[in-house]
Amino acid sequence: MNRRTLLLSLGAAALAGAPPTQGAAQPAHPLDASWQAWKSLCLSQDGRVVDGFQNAASHSEGQGYGLAMAAMLDDRPAFDAILDWTQRNLAIRDDALMAWRWQPDATPQVQDRNNASDGDLFLAWGLVIAATRQQRPELTERAGAIARDLLRLCTAPHPGDNGRLLFLPAAAGFRSDARVVVNPSYYMPRAMRELAQATGTPQLAQLADDGVRLIDGLAGAGLVPDWVAFGPAGQVPPPSGFSQNAGYESIRVPLFALWSGKAASPAVRGFAQAAGKTPPGGPYPVVLVPDSGAVIESSTHAGYGAVAALAACAAAGSGPGGVGSAMRPFAKDQPYYPATLHMMALLAQVSHYPTCVPL
Repeated sequence: MNRRTLLLSLGAAALAGAPPTQGAAQPAHPLDASWQAWKSLCLSQDGRVVDGFQNAASHSEGQGYGLAMAAMLDDRPAFDAILDWTQRNLAIRDDALMAWRWQPDATPQVQDRNNASDGDLFLAWGLVIAATRQQRPELTERAGAIARDLLRLCTAPHPGDNGRLLFLPAAAGFRSDARVVVNPSYYMPRAMRELAQATGTPQLAQLADDGVRLIDGLAGAGLVPDWVAFGPAGQVPPPSGFSQNAGYESIRVPLFALWSGKAASPAVRGFAQAAGKTPPGGPYPVVLVPDSGAVIESSTHAGYGAVAALAACAAAGSGPGGVGSAMRPFAKDQPYYPATLHMMALLAQVSHYPTCVPL
């Protein structure tokens, strides 16, 4: 049975959502080889997700991504190692959130105890996935503590619409009387909704809904920027130093919409149109001008192309007779960030888009 036939024959729930059947031998996950390759690139034996392009630092983002993927792929040894390293090295705040960065060549190795909300969100999501799949209810309690502190410390009323919430990138540094700064790629609707349901925190589901509305509005004017800000009168420029391009941050917006099953999202359609002009072999656009789609910077790393190819296939509405996507199989010749995007795009594909298999 070839890869295409195998992926089409397996249900999405069995691939990435439902717990394994107890007492029965489990077939290898169709992404197992890709996962093993990702671990060889990015994961140390002690559970640290290493970003080689950032001086071998580790971030709560990477730890959260790794934990969620390990849970989905039923890799309990990797899950436990990632969770243990994260708890020992980043869970050093007075709340349930993680310090955002650990540097191997610094003393102390955590220089800034501020958190990164997307890392905390993915970490909590990984915990609730594993709580069900591994039958470990105590993990849900830990996830609930993170969810409650995200709501308490990392949300703010929209200054121009008191009925809506904004997801702050961190507990400190992104809110003032003049504006609230937001990173649209920190919203992951599926993770927020599943975490809300599992932990009894419905405000997280509201945050997901408000985030989708925010992103849809931004996508109506072009590609979603890396950073945006809002004041009492509406959208305002973010502070100096915050990218207003559609770049390395915002590529996660269409990816997370796809992973949430929202192929019709304006952000997906806009990104597919802008990135779809690239030949399958790359180079792939990674930094673009939001209103025109003009390419500022490109990369040959396959992970960026994987997101673009999945967006193009899903946005086209490929049905059961579809011919697949131009997404390459997982490539080892790329660093942490595009490798992780690649792995997440493959997980999104098997979860929601069975005909968009890599060809």
